[in-house]
Amino acid sequence: MADKEQPVSKLKCLDKAWWLTETVSTDLWGRWELVNSAWHYTNLKDFPEEYLQAVQATSVLACIFSILALLVFVAQLFTLPKGQRFTYTGVLQLLACLCIMIAASIYSAEFHQGKEVGGYGHSYILAWISFVLTLLLAITYLVLRKKSE
Repeated sequence: MADKEQPVSKLKCLDKAWWLTETVSTDLWGRWELVNSAWHYTNLKDFPEEYLQAVQATSVLACIFSILALLVFVAQLFTLPKGQRFTYTGVLQLLACLCIMIAASIYSAEFHQGKEVGGYGHSYILAWISFVLTLLLAITYLVLRKKSE
């Protein structure tokens, strides 16, 4: 029995696309292309490397700052007095927010400009949503640090 390639209607991996067309799904680390009814992974060779690395680095930094903020939040609940409790967590969340904004802004300004086919994917939209939510969370932490009298 001969092996037949089965047509694939969707990617068989987590959909982490920042840019989508009918035959291409691009994220920050690679590109999936639909060739002969099968998805194939390729490198991002068409993107300016310095901008791509900036977007990748700030995305990773945003994750690191968010995780650190969570750990610091838990530590501050039990160690710091009431008036200073959420200052460090708020600052780390502001840094995460800034990193998310930088990554999404560079991606918006430098990639896929002038392309009439395709659109932004789920991960790109989630990056902007996480920017807003992280900013609101940072402001909330900084407001909650009210000094006790």
